[in-house]
Amino acid sequence: MKRLKRLKRLKRFEAVEHTADVGVRAYGKSRAEVFANCALGMVSLMYDPESVRGSGRARIEARAPEEKALLVAWLSEILYLVEVEGWAFGEFVVDEASGTEARGWGVGEPLDHEKHRVSGEVKAPTYHMLELAERGGRWEAQVIFDV
Repeated sequence: MKRLKRLKRLKRFEAVEHTADVGVRAYGKSRAEVFANCALGMVSLMYDPESVRGSGRARIEARAPEEKALLVAWLSEILYLVEVEGWAFGEFVVDEASGTEARGWGVGEPLDHEKHRVSGEVKAPTYHMLELAERGGRWEAQVIFDV
């Protein structure tokens, strides 16, 4: 719990302006943390993650041949859980984020359009302007989404 309170004080993600689409730039102390913060940024484009109670957990796993593709696969898996399975996530925990595999879980509950203040739709994460890098001991990622 102390870790989550500390993380809420740090800048976790921000919206990125793009001509036709929308994106997020996420930050973290590790690859795992930047994956979690990218996911939180993505769902914030669809609904208010702070309105979600952590009453359930969904396992999330993704694989890809390299780390940028892994980030896209990770976000695509979460998008599937939101759009098809009806989840609303308020937090993400990534247990493992190697260069080719990511494993973790989302904390959430069933999506309720009124309660969670659904405000938009994300169709897919894209490879356009995709960034994932460690800079000065800190990880940064940028993802543009089709909306």
